[in-house]
Amino acid sequence: MIDVNELRKGVTFEQDGNLYKVVDYAHNKPGRGAATIRIKARDLRKGTNLEMTFNSGNRVQDIRLDYHNAQFLYADGDLYYFMDNQSYEQYPVKADTLGDQTQYLKPNMDVKLMFFESEALDVELPTSVDLLVTKAEPAVRGDTATGVTKKVLTETGLEVQVPSFVNQGDTIRVDTRNGNYVTRV
Repeated sequence: MIDVNELRKGVTFEQDGNLYKVVDYAHNKPGRGAATIRIKARDLRKGTNLEMTFNSGNRVQDIRLDYHNAQFLYADGDLYYFMDNQSYEQYPVKADTLGDQTQYLKPNMDVKLMFFESEALDVELPTSVDLLVTKAEPAVRGDTATGVTKKVLTETGLEVQVPSFVNQGDTIRVDTRNGNYVTRV
């Protein structure tokens, strides 16, 4: 059991038979009374997002996750297939479970696959990924006085706000934690 004050972004816990991963965390201490902890969590089996509120001092069941180095192979409808790099076994993970992480996955990409009792649950992506820009509007001449940005579409379907000098056919590096443009590669 862990105290709810120890819940932070990325922590996984079990409550009422469901497995949750903390997406966002906020600690609120009013002038009077007990502190409250509000979290946004994602159900790892169903893929649904929900908000939870705990009183300070409550406890939740922590779980032990196993991580395996894996490689993303392909997507087939609602399932994304990953191959364990050591055993070469393939594990399907539902698109609902992965959520927005599917927009960063490219074939042959190395990831960490999270397991709970031999059940593949979630994927831990690298901090950044290189994506090819497939659609970009041309930059307007004279828009250089300030940091002008535009939206581009990448090969995985992700829309990213980038500087105006990025063109179609360029490869950009995107931060997988927040979806922001990092640099042109």
